[in-house]
Amino acid sequence: MTQTELRTASPAGTPGTALQEKHAGPRRSLLLLMAVATGLSCAGNYVAQPLLDLISRDLGLGSVLTGLVVTAAQAGYALGLMLIIPLGDVLDRRRLAVTLFSATALFLTVSALAPSGPVLLASTILTALTSVGAQVLVAHAAALATAETRGRAVATVMSGVLLGGLLARTAAGGLSGIGGWRTAYWVLAVLMAGMAVVLHRYVPRLFDSTDLRYPALLRSTLALLREEPVLRRRALLGGLSFASYSVQLTAITFLLSGAPYHWSAPAIGLFGLIGAVGVLTMTFAARLADRGRVSLVTGTAVALLLLGWPALYFGAHSLIWLVVGVIALNIGQQAVLNSSQTVIYGLRPEARSRVNSAFSTSFFFGGATGSALAAVVWAVAGWTGIAALGAGLAALGLVVWLTGRDH
Repeated sequence: MTQTELRTASPAGTPGTALQEKHAGPRRSLLLLMAVATGLSCAGNYVAQPLLDLISRDLGLGSVLTGLVVTAAQAGYALGLMLIIPLGDVLDRRRLAVTLFSATALFLTVSALAPSGPVLLASTILTALTSVGAQVLVAHAAALATAETRGRAVATVMSGVLLGGLLARTAAGGLSGIGGWRTAYWVLAVLMAGMAVVLHRYVPRLFDSTDLRYPALLRSTLALLREEPVLRRRALLGGLSFASYSVQLTAITFLLSGAPYHWSAPAIGLFGLIGAVGVLTMTFAARLADRGRVSLVTGTAVALLLLGWPALYFGAHSLIWLVVGVIALNIGQQAVLNSSQTVIYGLRPEARSRVNSAFSTSFFFGGATGSALAAVVWAVAGWTGIAALGAGLAALGLVVWLTGRDH
């Protein structure tokens, strides 16, 4: 049996404000605040990537141990998606988000002070584990929104997640030039601590509580995939789309660093900012989804993913085609993600956090699989093999959409 209790309070404690926002949809200023918060939270998972060489020399780490810093962030985030996100259905999401943001600030501080590689690895895992506070806010935005505004609300908050990952690498590199690699961790720790205070002050309380115990909560998350065919299909589609996108994201560094481009690491990092184009199109796709055109948005997005790969193939020797392909994949992947979230958040209002956990875990697993396959295929078949792999994954996504259009 499940008991649902809706508790509301305004940010300042005035009763009823959150309930009014629920009926009218959250204010844009609140959504933008939540977007900034999710961006900061996700940044901690990417801050180490441009700093690996500096970290290696300062802490005396070998290449294997240094590379594990990135792997540790991926592993910690995956655990957080599976083990922490479902708690949003039994706890006050605002309190959960504030607690996770505070914990992330603490673990970033440990990273900034890390005297050795093992300490840095441990703090990186814990930072990534608690960084899923960003996903708690995404689910909270969906709960605050009306059915007519849910797509735009989720798109706005998710834009922070995406921009945080894109901008973290550039910001970390710049900050390292001011005071070494630890500076980026210090700055982000302070910002996360400050954001925890701001979230506590301005984000309204609105949550559904259930009497499920934690083990049963995790089992029910898996049960949702079995019971909800739409969730299962959207999770598979999301995983395939992110796998296809991640193939490009992983292999393009190899392409640009070799012939005929021979780009430097900073130049490759700046090229990654093209991904911001996908963020800019999210609101347009979300508006179409909110107007009942989810199927059109998803179908167009999957087609863009597939069509982007021939352009990327020719991009091996043409920067123009490379840019066209990257933009197509970014727009396609972001539109698949947003349209899928619009659909799944309307399935089980009392279990939004568990629905998010099931979908996001599948989505992340797809991305990790795509990255791993890209590394192997690049070594065996180069950019031609990469293009075939990415196109094949996108084609599978198109088949999933064609054989089971839900909206």
